[in-house]
Amino acid sequence: MRKTIINLLVIVALLAILIFAWWRSPYHQVRTITTSVMIYAPTERVWRVLTDFNSYPQWNPFIKQASGEPRQGARLDITLQNGNSTMHFRPRVLQATGRELRWIGHFVVPGLFDGEHRFLLEPDGPNNTRLTQSETFDGILVVPLWKRIAPGTSEGFRKMNQALKDRAEAR
Repeated sequence: MRKTIINLLVIVALLAILIFAWWRSPYHQVRTITTSVMIYAPTERVWRVLTDFNSYPQWNPFIKQASGEPRQGARLDITLQNGNSTMHFRPRVLQATGRELRWIGHFVVPGLFDGEHRFLLEPDGPNNTRLTQSETFDGILVVPLWKRIAPGTSEGFRKMNQALKDRAEAR
């Protein structure tokens, strides 16, 4: 029994050293995609459109379906279209303030491929809002998958920003 515990502790220590070495290596690279658009509508209206998840199938070309509550700690259920692939995930809301909606999602387990998604609404006068949509990616698979996911994700952000702008300005 004692030998098993010692072996287990050695394995855990080796894994910790490997993770630390990876974390400090050039292979661990956090990547971010950021897009923004000026929306000629009040921030409150933009927020209502952004958080009306039930209407996403009607207008959103990137996040095809979303459900859940935009409140801190809640789980969302999201299906997005990235190029020719569809992805379903259940992120946890980190922030939902009326000006910022931020969530984090993980592929399989945390640390493998994590994405922290953020929508920031910044008022620019009484009837204008700058929307900045970004996502920070971290994890072991980010570097090897980056060239495959980055172009489609950037394009998806731009299309969603424009569709959100069109919908908020039309109301």
